[in-house]
Amino acid sequence: MAVDMSTRKTDIGPPHYEQFLPPVIKKNYGKWKYHEIPKPGVLVHTAESGDKIWSVRAATPRLASIETLRLFCDLADEFCGGYLRWTSRNNVEFLCSEESKVDPLIAKLKAAGYPVGGVGNAITNIVHTQGWVHCHSAASDASGVVKSVMDALFPYFESMDKLPAKLRIAFACCLNMCGAVHCSDIAILAVHRHAPVIDHANLAAQCEIPNVIASCPTGAIRTATVDGKPSVEIIDDQCMYCANCFSVCPSLPLNDPDTDGISIWVGGKLSNARTTPQFSKLAIPFIPNEPPRWPGVVDAVKNIVEVYAKNARRFERLSEWVDRIGWPKFFELTDIEFTKYHLDDFVHAGETYNRTAQLRQG
Repeated sequence: MAVDMSTRKTDIGPPHYEQFLPPVIKKNYGKWKYHEIPKPGVLVHTAESGDKIWSVRAATPRLASIETLRLFCDLADEFCGGYLRWTSRNNVEFLCSEESKVDPLIAKLKAAGYPVGGVGNAITNIVHTQGWVHCHSAASDASGVVKSVMDALFPYFESMDKLPAKLRIAFACCLNMCGAVHCSDIAILAVHRHAPVIDHANLAAQCEIPNVIASCPTGAIRTATVDGKPSVEIIDDQCMYCANCFSVCPSLPLNDPDTDGISIWVGGKLSNARTTPQFSKLAIPFIPNEPPRWPGVVDAVKNIVEVYAKNARRFERLSEWVDRIGWPKFFELTDIEFTKYHLDDFVHAGETYNRTAQLRQG
């Protein structure tokens, strides 16, 4: 006997998504014909039946107050029959079934300080991790960096005529990468630069040594005896600074305000249009943490965006632009220094190297 999951009442797992869909989406589910972008921040989807629904996208902070949530709910009740949703990049989308309500909704959002945009050839909201506000392994702050960067790139969010194609930026506060930095056009990745410092005096009392050893994904932790007490040692060459050991043992702190900082990566994308999906590649190996406004990171990201916007062809993603001109030309145009850290020394890196005598200079 089939069970109708849309009406099933259970306290296990989330409620079925269907009960939250607007009536026009339920009616035309799976029968949408095409979509258009009539103005920045607005999508209109047309179904085979001729029905339409307008999505109005506004940027939000990743950490939203209860006042913000109530405001969004009130606006959804007033203009959209109570229907809204959040995107994977922390934008809020209001789902309107009446075109006449789109412009008044946009006016109220802007009056409340929430910009509308991030659709089409634009920068959408930056997806990011928790940073210092919550995460114990963070090498930098997420909210502060993202706020500072988006303040500088704000014109690229509200318009669709400044960039050749869509541009996705992501931030991760450590290399565990809870964010989408491995596959974004521009990735801001906070980095630790040394292994955890071992508190030998307290480790045996605070931590279970077998759990500490088992927590390391690269096998860098060994048992050791220090001053007659059981402890551990860390093989620095094998440590990848992930802080998994600190998650199970507070005697292995990794954070260091003097050496932690940020790296910049470019050229990732999920889309398989024109080229296959691609991973990000290192552009800038290290920028120091400079709270509260991170000027070094802001200037670096803004520079890459401006050079890309000036030189790429229409509809060319950042990775496609770099592939066309070549990496030497990318470093020349962006005036980024090429260092030894850009040489990939991973054991399988040779498989990606140029294996012919031909050299492309762009």
